[in-house]
Amino acid sequence: MKLIKQLFALLAFVPLVAAAAGGAEIPLDKAPVNLSDKASLQRGAKMFVNYCLNCHSASYMRYTRLQDIGLTEEQIKDNLLFASEKPGDTMTVNMSYKDAKVWFGAAPPDLTVIARSRNPDWLYTYLRSFYRDETRPTGWNNTAFDKVGMPHVMASLQGEQVAHFKKVKDHEGAEHEVFDRFELVKPGTVSQAQYDSMVGDLVNYLAWMAEPAKTKRMQTGLLVLAFLGLFFIIAYYLKKEFWKDVH
Repeated sequence: MKLIKQLFALLAFVPLVAAAAGGAEIPLDKAPVNLSDKASLQRGAKMFVNYCLNCHSASYMRYTRLQDIGLTEEQIKDNLLFASEKPGDTMTVNMSYKDAKVWFGAAPPDLTVIARSRNPDWLYTYLRSFYRDETRPTGWNNTAFDKVGMPHVMASLQGEQVAHFKKVKDHEGAEHEVFDRFELVKPGTVSQAQYDSMVGDLVNYLAWMAEPAKTKRMQTGLLVLAFLGLFFIIAYYLKKEFWKDVH
């Protein structure tokens, strides 16, 4: 009995530890994930190669897998194969882990399954929440990831925005700052709506890359459920036929 009580006490403590490790939560915007939209996935793959693959690897994804989203091997070679020589290679970068740690303070994480370790809504919010902060070494900060070490690599597209904060009091009366709104101070090469759409395509691709077989797996699951439903009907009437003379 004592052991059970200790176990329940430990389980009750787990959410508190998780909350402390996760830090303050922010409202997340809904990511426009649609794994059946191949046009969006193709645009997202292009965004990933052009803006992410310079520093981040996707070492468990091969270029040839992009054929699953409707790209031909020729299109992959001509438009996406910048960091490798063969379509069968994985999406790796030439920068070594040691050099990356020296240059950035920490090596950029591999992004193959980032949409599963974070989640698409967080990624969509994060990539649209960079703001100018001259106190940071890169000149950038992020409301979704405070004191982030990554610079805003898509600033030329989105432009530069500053974050406005407001002071609020918690339940104990202590005053602290919370995020209020963004203000665009230097426009980028695309409008905010266009930028949001481009980030949506990128996040859609990251969600697909994290589990490329998900769509096929779901389709197979529906077929299995349909078969089981049909088999249940057949089995039910067979059972009635076999047992009709048994009293």
